[in-house]
Amino acid sequence: MAQAFKRKRYVLVGTGNRGTTMWGHDLLAGWSDYVDLVGICDLNLMRAERARDIIGSNAPLYGNFDSMMAELKPDLVIVCTPDDTHDDIIIRALEAGADVISEKPMTTTPEKIDRIRDTERRTGRRVDVSFNYRFSPTAARIKELIDDGAIGTVTSVDFHWYLDNQHGADYFRRWHAFTERSGSLFVHKATHHFDLLNWYLDSDPVEVKGFGQLLHYGKNGPFRGERCRTCTHKTECDYYLDLGADPFLDTLYEDPSQIDGYFRDACVYRENIDIPDTMTASIKYASGVQVSYSLNTYMPIEGHHIAFNGHKGRIEMRQYEKQPWSEPPADEILLVKSFGGGVERIWVPHEAGGHYGGDNRMRDMIFKPGSNDRLRQRAGSRAGAMSVLCGIAALESATKGGSVMVKQLT
Repeated sequence: MAQAFKRKRYVLVGTGNRGTTMWGHDLLAGWSDYVDLVGICDLNLMRAERARDIIGSNAPLYGNFDSMMAELKPDLVIVCTPDDTHDDIIIRALEAGADVISEKPMTTTPEKIDRIRDTERRTGRRVDVSFNYRFSPTAARIKELIDDGAIGTVTSVDFHWYLDNQHGADYFRRWHAFTERSGSLFVHKATHHFDLLNWYLDSDPVEVKGFGQLLHYGKNGPFRGERCRTCTHKTECDYYLDLGADPFLDTLYEDPSQIDGYFRDACVYRENIDIPDTMTASIKYASGVQVSYSLNTYMPIEGHHIAFNGHKGRIEMRQYEKQPWSEPPADEILLVKSFGGGVERIWVPHEAGGHYGGDNRMRDMIFKPGSNDRLRQRAGSRAGAMSVLCGIAALESATKGGSVMVKQLT
């Protein structure tokens, strides 16, 4: 059936880890009946060339985005560059007549949000944002329970995310460690979480009170260097990363760093790091739902805990992705019913692929014709905007004090 449809010609912009794997190698490996990679663009052509080899493509390489668009005229542009550059690339892609898939977050400021959405309306093209957590089997089952009224009207949510001292630390090694580039983890990472809340609750955040401090990384470190490879504290630092021990990262980043100066193993204790590593937020929704949220980036576990409280019960789920004990290959959702209704234990098996199958389900939804979006999982620019605005409001509140009304940001 797939051969009855014309394959979508797409270009990849940005050849870091995410672009090379999720939207390069993995996309072609599973969806080549539906897509054709016709161009790869990166300012660092050495990295682009190495990414192309990993992807297994013979697509031409470009260092100039506009030249690539003029020559190839693709149907779709997939944007995987640093967050603060998304808006410019998205807008130029839309104006060139292409649709866009943007890695999350869609962008980093209210002004950039407005520019993207204005251009999307003006050109009639489409922007998708890759909120793959919506597509994980467990998230989908929770959404079904909420929509079916399993606990009545939701009144409040407890939502707490834990990044371990490998994954969490990685953000402080990279460009994400600077608010100007990533908008902070309130935007870059929490955009996933705020989008999940917006989607689960089918409502918009209206007021946010946030707290955030840098308590572990950055200037809090006992010592520091420029990068792990040349550091004199290798043997005593808990966060030493041997880039050479990872052939994928070493190939993609080490030699290319000679061109752009971007080290993949920069010191997590750099004194100029300016993003919080410990964050909380209280969020009020238009529907009246109240949310308590937290994000910690140096935990001994990786995963999250979420609970929905309603008039007729509670839905609770803990998902551990990494932990110092064994876990079954499934997530347990507890549906606790009020008024003596007891508890129902719902087991949701993990599926193959990233985010327990969410990555594959999202690519199916976007690329396979006729996919049924009954849970409204496919996310456009409005979803991208609302999740970013929630993060911006949380950071502004944490920085300046007081609560922030989301509608006043844009």
